[in-house]
Amino acid sequence: MIILVTGSAGFIGSALTIKLLKKKYKVIGIDNLNSYYDPNLKKARLNLFINNKNYKHYKIDISNIQNLKKIFNKHKPDKVVNLAAQAGVRYSIKKPHIYLKSNVTGFLNILEESKRCKVKHLIYASTSSVYGANLTVPFGTEHSANHPLNIYAATKRSNELMAHVYSHLFGLATTGLRFFTVYGPWGRPDMALFKFTKLILNKKPIKVFNYGKHTRDFTYIDDIVSSLLKVIKKNPKKDKKYNHKNPIANSSSAPWKIYNIGNNNPVNLVNYICEIEKQLKITAKKIYLPLQQGDVQNTYADMKDFIKDFNYKTKIKYKLGVRLFINWYKKYYKIKIT
Repeated sequence: MIILVTGSAGFIGSALTIKLLKKKYKVIGIDNLNSYYDPNLKKARLNLFINNKNYKHYKIDISNIQNLKKIFNKHKPDKVVNLAAQAGVRYSIKKPHIYLKSNVTGFLNILEESKRCKVKHLIYASTSSVYGANLTVPFGTEHSANHPLNIYAATKRSNELMAHVYSHLFGLATTGLRFFTVYGPWGRPDMALFKFTKLILNKKPIKVFNYGKHTRDFTYIDDIVSSLLKVIKKNPKKDKKYNHKNPIANSSSAPWKIYNIGNNNPVNLVNYICEIEKQLKITAKKIYLPLQQGDVQNTYADMKDFIKDFNYKTKIKYKLGVRLFINWYKKYYKIKIT
């Protein structure tokens, strides 16, 4: 089976690619290696598998339809996992146009090529941020996702809606996964765990927004990858669970599905910081600030649908996850903590 993974040098994409190659899949990887954060980290991830005989890499942007078309024509992937996107809630407030190019135009191109080449299953990353102003917890996929609080979330919600159109009109099987605060080794430097660790080690203060009253459903990278593998193995065309019946339109059902992927166990930000301090053996200097623009106060994933359909529940608790990240960070940056 040939699987195309976009964002293959990214945090989730690289971890998934490594696992797929270990399972002897053939992987076509796409990543533009942009400079949103340190490209050297992306290259270091890529170097973990770029020489694998079952891997082929293309440095392109998915917003370029002509380059994307050539790759689909040459390799004819059986399944596609779209993890390429411009990430970051706060950056989307400053640079909204970048998000439309990558997350909307780029995703439309993926849909078009998946339709044209009759891809068996398109799996794509969505986000817990789509829940936006929703206050009902835990967040269930049946809850409203129509009031996003930032452009990043709005583009990801648009992906879900666009996928439904292609599933309905063309029978393209699509599955969207709403990831909840992914963390772990090889993570993104713009995420809290990475930023806090770096600042604390450099004896610089950390900014604690919402006065530390946030809760987040932190989800360890291995659980994300295991969930993705479960979905990749599915054949939606033969699975009645994927028939999404439209209660309004008098039409046939679409092979379209959305799931939450979280730890199903929200953690207070203060407790999370305490665990980082414990692992680093350093007390952080903290600056407490109000809720930041575009942020939601709490996230909490209802995983019942995923557990029911895939018999899998995420496993790694945050204390272990933080320790594993700190161990990786020290090794990667050659830091000794006495």
